[in-house]
Amino acid sequence: MTAPSTSLSVSHEIARKGVVPEASLSVTLSYEDRFLRRKVLKSDQGESFLVDLAHTESLDQGDAFVLTDGRAVRVEAAAEPLLAVSGTHLPRLAWHIGNRHTPCQIEAARLLIQRDHVIRDMLAHIGATVDEVLEPFTPEGGAYGHGRTHGHDNSHAHGPEGHAHSHSHSHSHAHAHDHDNAHSHSHSHGPAHAHDD
Repeated sequence: MTAPSTSLSVSHEIARKGVVPEASLSVTLSYEDRFLRRKVLKSDQGESFLVDLAHTESLDQGDAFVLTDGRAVRVEAAAEPLLAVSGTHLPRLAWHIGNRHTPCQIEAARLLIQRDHVIRDMLAHIGATVDEVLEPFTPEGGAYGHGRTHGHDNSHAHGPEGHAHSHSHSHSHAHAHDHDNAHSHSHSHGPAHAHDD
């Protein structure tokens, strides 16, 4: 069963954007697929390679997998179904999104979030304009570390199979909007995730 992987190039490390070596390969991944520890991926050029990292990592567009043969595979963010949120009080809208621990890409005139009809209805109810778009999703990494990594390492020891799916909604995202009371929620990693406010 492990025989096929022996012929694959392997990556045990990540180079973060800004310090990425020259990359001859690229791989286009969705937001969910950019959170991984061990997985076989196929580059945009058609070459498969094995990612085998020491810990589950969250990758951003512009990061790269460093292969053991010295090559680098640049990470690109795939276009995916999102909601574009706009309105006259964008910081307030960002606070409500962050209060629900929803990953959020913060831009000057709009916010981008994954499609969710419950959050869409909530945002419309408080006066936001919400449009469906198909774009790359590169949400905020949060105040406590790079990407989703730190929000999961501290409290979610659910075994090797649970990481990629059950933790797709990071508890450290969308808290970068200068609302101190929003940050208090990022520490509530116990079993009760009811947000009454």
